[in-house]
Amino acid sequence: MTTTPSARFANNHKAHYDYDTLERFEGGLVLTGQEVKSIRNGGAKIDGAYLTLSRGELWLTGAHIRPFIKAGSLDDYDAARWRKILLHNKELAYLAGKIQEKGLTLVPFSLYASGRQIKLSFGLCRGKKTHDKRETLKQRTIGREIARHLRGENIE
Repeated sequence: MTTTPSARFANNHKAHYDYDTLERFEGGLVLTGQEVKSIRNGGAKIDGAYLTLSRGELWLTGAHIRPFIKAGSLDDYDAARWRKILLHNKELAYLAGKIQEKGLTLVPFSLYASGRQIKLSFGLCRGKKTHDKRETLKQRTIGREIARHLRGENIE
């Protein structure tokens, strides 16, 4: 089940270019108070992040959340720590089976607010080959040219 996000805080722009999305999911994040404030101030970066399944739990790895400047103690803060993703047990079991298949991985797409919670949109993806990426760029260019032509702009 996916909801319409109210505010996006971080996007993984290369995810749709590098991967074919088979299924989309969303889950809550276990965060500290200063991490939530930092994310809401635009201090999150999920480019290059990925999700791992360890000990029956799903973890966000490689995401960077800046420390919140006004927080009291920043000495022991780790900006790149693993963050737990909250999902139903059925979804966890399903994903555990799927990522055992060759070539499938879990890739985060965006961090956004859903009410008071910070949610993570992610997908079950298969990596694209180089020729698939070229085909994606070609289709995007063709679509852009058709849109310009329909608007009556000069393509040359």
